[in-house]
Amino acid sequence: MTQPSRPLRSSQPEDEVYVRDAFQYQELPPPLAKTRRPRRRGPILLATAALLALLLALAAFWVDRQIHGHPHGGPIAVTIPKGASTSSIGSLLHGKGVIGNTVVWRLYTMVKQPGPLQSGDFRFRHDENMGHVLTVLKGGGQATVHRLTIPEGSSLRQIAEKVGNIPGLSADRFMAIAQSGTIHSQFQPPGSTSLEGLVFPDTYFVEPGDNEAKILNKMVAAFDQMASSVGVQDAAAKAGVTPYDVITVASLVEEEAKVDDDRGMIARTIYNRLQKNMKLGIDATVEYAIGTHNAGQKSLEAALNPTPGPWLYYVLIDPSGKHAFATTDAEFEQLVRQARAKGLV
Repeated sequence: MTQPSRPLRSSQPEDEVYVRDAFQYQELPPPLAKTRRPRRRGPILLATAALLALLLALAAFWVDRQIHGHPHGGPIAVTIPKGASTSSIGSLLHGKGVIGNTVVWRLYTMVKQPGPLQSGDFRFRHDENMGHVLTVLKGGGQATVHRLTIPEGSSLRQIAEKVGNIPGLSADRFMAIAQSGTIHSQFQPPGSTSLEGLVFPDTYFVEPGDNEAKILNKMVAAFDQMASSVGVQDAAAKAGVTPYDVITVASLVEEEAKVDDDRGMIARTIYNRLQKNMKLGIDATVEYAIGTHNAGQKSLEAALNPTPGPWLYYVLIDPSGKHAFATTDAEFEQLVRQARAKGLV
């Protein structure tokens, strides 16, 4: 008879098996999922919007500043040529310092649509209001300013005639004032009442209300300033002559010289002849005893710093206005023959 088999005994305790099985079949919790904090976009958007608003406000302030400007300083003369475009006018105004920005000017005029702008001579100030500039250029905010250009070498009578061409002004009144002694130059010799040779040739702007006396005052003041700036007093003292003597020589040089390179040599020739008590023999002295021809700065500088040399004569030998210079009578006669052969004398 077969005996029932005995169950095999595990080599491990029974209670240990049950515990392990229970552990093996126990459901474990799922791994913890990584959680992300939601981004806080609100503050970033708010900061960006604030920055953009600030930039826009600054841009608007800058544009408004360019349009309205801050007018200051003395008057600025501006000449607008005929047919100038709005853009070219803006560039011209910007170059003179009247407006601050050409791009803003173009945008402003596009918005305002001012229509045709006038040509002519105008007076503005630095950093003008663009609205005021447009009003003036449209002809509604400024009376006519007249440009008065005095060429170098002009006589006082020629200057008076130019002044007389301006409506409301008189050449005769100008001459009477110039010879009356009521207006003085610091370089005027004692006892002289004439301003011959003491008026600076330049471009002047005659504004409404300017009279002959005011215009002449401007011209004499400009001459005094120029003559002082180039050192007439000091140079005259070193040369042993009066400042007015230097101005007289400068006036003669202004009349005689046709090219700049000759000015210093002509001045030296005049001084050399005066030192030798020789007659000048200059056409300018026929009309001129005291400087009829108002000298420009180049002629005055030539009179102050004449080119070193022994010359006593000069002759026009070229149609361009160039002179040749001589020391002896024989050299002079030879130059005269050359000039005659060219039909220059």
